[in-house]
Amino acid sequence: MSTLLSAANEEDALEQLHAARCTDGLPVVIPTTARVARMVLAGGLDGDLTIGEMGPLGGVATVEKIAVAAVMAGCLPDYFPVVLAACRAICQPAFDLAEMQSTTHCIAPLIIVNGPARLACGLASGYGVMGPGHRANASIGRALRLAMINIGGARPGESDMALHGHPAKFTCCIAEDEAASPLPPLHTSLGYRAAQSVVTVVGVEGPHSVFFTGDADDPQCAERLLNTLAGVIANPGSNNSHLGGTAAVVVVLNPEHAQILANAGFQRADIQRELAARAVTPRSALAALNPHLLLGHGDPLPAVRDPANLHILTAGGAGLYSMVMPSWCAGPHGNIAVHAEIVLGQFCELP
Repeated sequence: MSTLLSAANEEDALEQLHAARCTDGLPVVIPTTARVARMVLAGGLDGDLTIGEMGPLGGVATVEKIAVAAVMAGCLPDYFPVVLAACRAICQPAFDLAEMQSTTHCIAPLIIVNGPARLACGLASGYGVMGPGHRANASIGRALRLAMINIGGARPGESDMALHGHPAKFTCCIAEDEAASPLPPLHTSLGYRAAQSVVTVVGVEGPHSVFFTGDADDPQCAERLLNTLAGVIANPGSNNSHLGGTAAVVVVLNPEHAQILANAGFQRADIQRELAARAVTPRSALAALNPHLLLGHGDPLPAVRDPANLHILTAGGAGLYSMVMPSWCAGPHGNIAVHAEIVLGQFCELP
């Protein structure tokens, strides 16, 4: 069970949580017994049910403890099934959570939501999808981070050794714009049905902007876009380039760029294959930058060795920019993506 604290009022409670380093540095909603109980009911599961273990300190993530994080983050009860699924995903051994939380790299989990949960929770997928102003996106991503802090024990300079961090360590949650995408939803490429709700979680750096001007009259437009995306993926300063391309990369296409590729006949698997083949750097070029850190094999070195580790989705507003999100490329499992189904419709009303 969670430890029950007491305070004279909510202002004192907030200061107590800050002093105990239980927050992300921003004000939180006080997790009162009543608020946490309502959040637990929204998950439809017993509060003492264990979802998994969170490193680096090996804290046991129960439904109740995750509910505390969701309350503190400002989640509505309707959002809680998504938070539970995200926690279930990162507790999978393949995510290497303990190692990810302890590295000096700036990696943070990106939550991608697909299926009916996008609409049920009001998750944003269009303009400004990675920015402020979207309550569901912001609070769901923040709930995961608060769970990672308070259950996993990742605190800056103690167990979280990221040299700089980045803003996604506060929150990073988006939905795919399935309605605007010419490609099938991302989760269907992972073996789910379109009607299922799914979270995919990937440890990523911050988004790298990809500038591209499309031209409907240019028969080489799709080729130019692929080369532009590949050039950003193969950024010579990234871990992906230097460590041999064993990890995932997320490519968030704006709807206009996605349509350019679809009009040229590219399906998701084609885009993955083409980008993996093009996102390479001569070994000599990387050796000139970091001669002692080349861990990959072959020449040229691929930024993504397995095309399946390129996760392609559509989100954001239409226009000049898409986004590439590199990753860490370390840990026992190589910083791959994990996923879990979101179970909706289990909300229990308070008596």
